[in-house]
Amino acid sequence: MVSISSCQPKQSVDTILINGKIYTVDSQMSIVESIAIDKGKIIAIGSSEDIQSKYQTDNLIELNSAAVFPGLWDAHCHFYGYGLSQERYANLVGTTSFDDVLEKLAEYHSVHPNQSWILGRGWDQNDWTEKEFPTKDKLDQLYPDVPVLLIRIDGHAALVNSKALELAGFTTETEIFGGDLISNADGLTGVLLDNAADSLKHMAPKPNAELIIKSLLRAQDDCFAVGLTSVMDAGLSYELIQQIDALHKDGKLKMQIDAMLEASQKNFDTYVKDGPYISNRLIVNSVKLYADGALGSRGACLLSPYSDDIHNSGLLIHNVEYFDSICNILYKAGFQVNTHAIGDSAVRMVLKTYAKYLKGENDKRWRIEHAQVVSPIDFHYFGEYSIIPAVNTTHATSDMYWAEDRLGAERIKTAYAYKQLLAENNWCTNGSDFPIESINPLFGFYAAVARMDHKGYPKDGFQIENALTRQEALKAMTIWAAKGSFAENERGSIEVGKYADFVILDRDIMEVDQSEIYNTVVKATYIQGEKVF
Repeated sequence: MVSISSCQPKQSVDTILINGKIYTVDSQMSIVESIAIDKGKIIAIGSSEDIQSKYQTDNLIELNSAAVFPGLWDAHCHFYGYGLSQERYANLVGTTSFDDVLEKLAEYHSVHPNQSWILGRGWDQNDWTEKEFPTKDKLDQLYPDVPVLLIRIDGHAALVNSKALELAGFTTETEIFGGDLISNADGLTGVLLDNAADSLKHMAPKPNAELIIKSLLRAQDDCFAVGLTSVMDAGLSYELIQQIDALHKDGKLKMQIDAMLEASQKNFDTYVKDGPYISNRLIVNSVKLYADGALGSRGACLLSPYSDDIHNSGLLIHNVEYFDSICNILYKAGFQVNTHAIGDSAVRMVLKTYAKYLKGENDKRWRIEHAQVVSPIDFHYFGEYSIIPAVNTTHATSDMYWAEDRLGAERIKTAYAYKQLLAENNWCTNGSDFPIESINPLFGFYAAVARMDHKGYPKDGFQIENALTRQEALKAMTIWAAKGSFAENERGSIEVGKYADFVILDRDIMEVDQSEIYNTVVKATYIQGEKVF
C-alpha cells in the first residue's frame, strides 16, 4: 500500500546539504544531518532521508560527514580598519625589535616612495628584547622631511618623527586631555598615547573613495576565507556606513556588518536622531564610546598605579560628565551603548554610569567592550544591570607574557576573567579585535577553551579557571554574538526561518583533540545561501 505522503510532490529548493554533522546551536544544541535552503533562508533541517523525501534541488551538496557550524561572527573587530591597513600601511606586526621595524619601513617606502606620509601599523614593544617604547631619533635621521606615523598594534599609541610633531604643533608644553605626549630629558620622544595619537592620525591624508572600496572588499575576502559571515565593526563614520550600505545594495559587498557608530556629531544628527537603521546585511543601532586606553601601552585606567610604573595609573579618554551626557542621549534614543573599557577604574566608571540609566535588569544589552581588568567587587554590576561583557579571548593569550608585570600578582587574578564574567548573565560575546589580533575566529575559539598560545604554552593554561567550555566558546561566536547585536532571530544558529549562514570545516572543533583546533581549515563559507568562499 502506498502512503498518501509518498505521493506528495517534492518542493524545489535552491540548495540541499546532506550527510553532514551539522551543529545547529539552537536552544538544545541539536545536531542534524541535512539542511534545505531556499531564497537565502533555511526552510528545513533534519535527517538526510527526511529532507530528501520532501525537497529536491539542482544543487545537492554531499558533506561526507563534514562538520558544519553556523556562520562565525566576530563580535568586536575593525573590519574596515583591517582592510585599510592591508592596503595602506607598512605591516609591522611580528617585528622583534625597533631595528626590525625600520627594515620593514624601508621596504615599504621603497615600494611607495612618493607618499606624502609614511604610515605603518602593528609594532608592539612588549614583543621586543628591549621592552621600552622606542624614540623618534632614528626616524628623524632616516626621514627628516616627510612625516612618519607608526601606530602601535592596539591603536592606542603611536610613534611619530619630528616632522609630524612640527605639523601638529606639539611641544613639551602641549597638553591634551585623554592623551599623553611622552618626553625625556631631550624633549618629546615621539611616542603619543590615545587622544594625542588620534590628533596625528586625523592629520594624515584621508583615503579616497577608491581606496575605501578596495579596503572593504579586501577585508571581506580575507574574512570569508576564515569562516566569518558577520562582523561588528567598532566605530565607523557616517560616510563609511553610507559607502557600506551602497556596496551592499549593488551586491559588491556581501559581508553582514553591524556598524557601531563613532560618537561624532554627524552620526548623532543622522543615525541617532532618526533611530536604528537595519537592512538585510547592515545593522546600525549602537554607538562606540571610549573610557580609557590600552594595557599594553599603559593607557588603561587603573584604580592603583601600574606595578611596573608606579607613578602612572593610566588615563580616561573623556571626563565622566561627557560620558554620562552621551549615555543620557543614547538611552533616550533607544540606542545600544558599547564602551571600550580595559582598566578596572575605567570599567567601574562605565558600570556605575550604565547602572544609573539601566536601573536594574533590562534588555537594553549595553556592553562593555573588552572588560579586561575588573575589580573583584564590581562583577555583580554585570548581572544586576544586565550589562554584557563583550570579551576578546585572544587578548588573554597575547597579553599573558607581560600582563602580570603590569598588574601585579593580585590584580591579575580578575583580569581576562571570562568564565567569571559569563556567570553574571549566562552569556557573553567574543570578538577578535582584529587587526590587533589575528582575523581568524578559530584562534579565538582555541584561546577561549585552551587559554594557551599556538605552541601550547603554558602547559596547564593561563588562569585556566576562566576558560570557557567548547559549547560556550561556540555560542559566543555565533548565537550569543548575534544576540549582542539584537540579531538572534535572523542569524547566529542553523534554524528554520533564519538566514542560511554557515561554514564547513575540515575537522570537528567540538570533538578533536584541543591541540588540533588551532590548525582547523575552512572548506567553505556561505552567506544567505550563497557560497562566498
